Amino acid sequence: MDGDAVLSPRSTRRLLDHVGRRDDAARRAAVTLLGRLTARERDVAIATGHGLTNVEIGTRLYMSAATVKQHLGAVQHKLGVRNRVGVAVLAERAGLLGEPGVR
Repeated sequence: MDGDAVLSPRSTRRLLDHVGRRDDAARRAAVTLLGRLTARERDVAIATGHGLTNVEIGTRLYMSAATVKQHLGAVQHKLGVRNRVGVAVLAERAGLLGEPGVR
């Protein structure tokens, strides 16, 4: 009536199903990648996803900033990402940032 495009309920459902499948696929891929990490690397990845600095991560996880830096380098290598942002994106996609624990 206003000249806007309208999607039928059937088309809307198909679109939402398609987007949902893409999200599920991205989540599964992120979970698979993060499964390559050791428990300590996973802790560092989660803390990185929460935006903590190396010093803050070290304080919370009882390790030196240098050790955090080593773990973070291993995490980036194993995940195939270039920086902390890539780590954070994968941690979010995998649903790790909603977990209780390191913040």
